[in-house]
Amino acid sequence: MSRFWDMGYLKSESANVSAYVLAGGQSRRMGHDKALISLAGQPLIAHALTILREAGLSPKIAGARSNLSSLARVIPDPDPDLGPLSGICAALESSPASYAVFLPIDLPLLPASLIVYLIHHAQITSSAITLPSICGAANTFPAVLHRSVLPALKSELVSGRRGCMSAFRAAARALGQPISAIPVELLAQSGHAAHPHGLPAALWFLNLNTPADLGRVERHFPSQIA
Repeated sequence: MSRFWDMGYLKSESANVSAYVLAGGQSRRMGHDKALISLAGQPLIAHALTILREAGLSPKIAGARSNLSSLARVIPDPDPDLGPLSGICAALESSPASYAVFLPIDLPLLPASLIVYLIHHAQITSSAITLPSICGAANTFPAVLHRSVLPALKSELVSGRRGCMSAFRAAARALGQPISAIPVELLAQSGHAAHPHGLPAALWFLNLNTPADLGRVERHFPSQIA
């Protein structure tokens, strides 16, 4: 069986899909811009862009606290202090693509094959919101969103409700369809998603919010790509 991340598949599945790294966070717990935190000799923003490029996409950066324009096109966030939901809305407004993938800057262990499968599932099921689930609970990111969610997301933002997951749920209700949550454990067991260096699915979602988190991620980061 052909793998979901084979290059021929990537080219067909990435058509009409835009991709964004969410990089506009305030990084309060880290103490300075997470986009520039070094991991294995590269800034986190570079690792996030690489994940999306390995998924066959041409990523942009949604919001930025630092000058990141040399790495990829930056879509300005007009209200960066409103959190990632504002960056998502700005990105969706900037693109005519039917679907958009959003990856936060702080998940450097995520495999590109998971992104590929989420896009595939979203497209074949016409799902407006597709998320991974871990231990039975939907994870907010990475998210594959159909552009039809934009009005509901903007309404949540204007109303002062800035949480991404609550906004996704509101958009799903407005469109009359459930959020499509894909169990990562099953994808890993079936081979539909796999880390190129063999990291188990339990580690894929280790995120980087504090200096202590950086140490934990560094212990699991594959030395082959350092």
